[in-house]
Amino acid sequence: MVGGKVVQELARTGQAPPDRYIQTNDSRPIAAPAVTSAVPVIDLRRLFRSDGAEEAEKLRSALQSWGLFQVGVYHLLVIDTDIPTIQVIWLSRRTLFTVLQAIGHDIPVSFLDDVQDAARRFFQLPMEAKQKYSNLTETGEFGLEGYGNDCVLTEDQILDWNDRLYLLVQPEDERKLELWPEDPSNFRDVLHEYTMKARKVVERVLWVMAKLLELEENYFINQLGDRAGVYARFNYYPCCSTDSVFGIKPHSDGSVITALLLDKEVEGLQVLKDGEWVKVPIIPHALLFNLGDQMEIMSNGIFKSPVHRVVTNTKERMSVAMFYALEPEKYLEPAEGLVDEKRPRLYKKMRTKDFLDVFFQKFSLGQSTSDCAKL
Repeated sequence: MVGGKVVQELARTGQAPPDRYIQTNDSRPIAAPAVTSAVPVIDLRRLFRSDGAEEAEKLRSALQSWGLFQVGVYHLLVIDTDIPTIQVIWLSRRTLFTVLQAIGHDIPVSFLDDVQDAARRFFQLPMEAKQKYSNLTETGEFGLEGYGNDCVLTEDQILDWNDRLYLLVQPEDERKLELWPEDPSNFRDVLHEYTMKARKVVERVLWVMAKLLELEENYFINQLGDRAGVYARFNYYPCCSTDSVFGIKPHSDGSVITALLLDKEVEGLQVLKDGEWVKVPIIPHALLFNLGDQMEIMSNGIFKSPVHRVVTNTKERMSVAMFYALEPEKYLEPAEGLVDEKRPRLYKKMRTKDFLDVFFQKFSLGQSTSDCAKL
């Protein structure tokens, strides 16, 4: 926020971004342009079938080398066996992803449209309506939850070109409903339902990940527990024609895992892979799962927490992220089954609360967090 204005207000002036948003020459997106590559796409349903070994190995490779993957498929064949001659029907792109709900993540695409629509309608509200949910107190103190921007720690901190609505969604009894928008009228119901549906998909993914590491199948699910902190972050990236700013600066997530619903039409997310920035392609209604630093620690470095960034675009862009973290008082450390003479412990034991305190400070400054836990 510059001059008391959120990014959306600054963008509406049509002027160039203020200096506080301008990256140094060697940090700008153009200094390290992104390439196009095959970001892993996993058929989640196939992982639970008797012939799912190949898909499981594909997932293992994605988690070890990329640290992220999308749940979805690019093509789908429908076989009609009720007629004498078997017909193979190619579905349209729109119909493809309607059927995909039964193949990928099981969340109806019409409902995912509702999630994105509710978020978009909130950010389209007049400023005075959105400010009712501000993350700044009357005295200007920053609060983690609410509408606004990320925390500003220093006067020379380079800011990100985005506005966000950040809300705790689980545990349910800790929700600050006074910060949950009542306009649009369905926002609260949609967010609650999305919280429930996304949690089920995440737990399926965590179950498979534990199996891949030959841990007890519910290991990661149990680590989260019933009181895990789950935050929803609604990101709004106003259009910006310059390549000197970031939507979100390069960072890794402090979570166990992040479920991300990307914009259906506008690209922007990029991941650092083998020293190169790679564009994450658009697959409408797919969910992208991104491992966080907590998972890298619990897996003793076997699974990776990728560095990623968001670049600006000449079109506005939105995304919805769900961050899943261990309970604040729970200790974060490598799973015992993943530490032995051949693979010694790589990370120290620390309280999740202490780890996240460091994370939010380093995130604001564009610094890595997992290093603070390394031995």
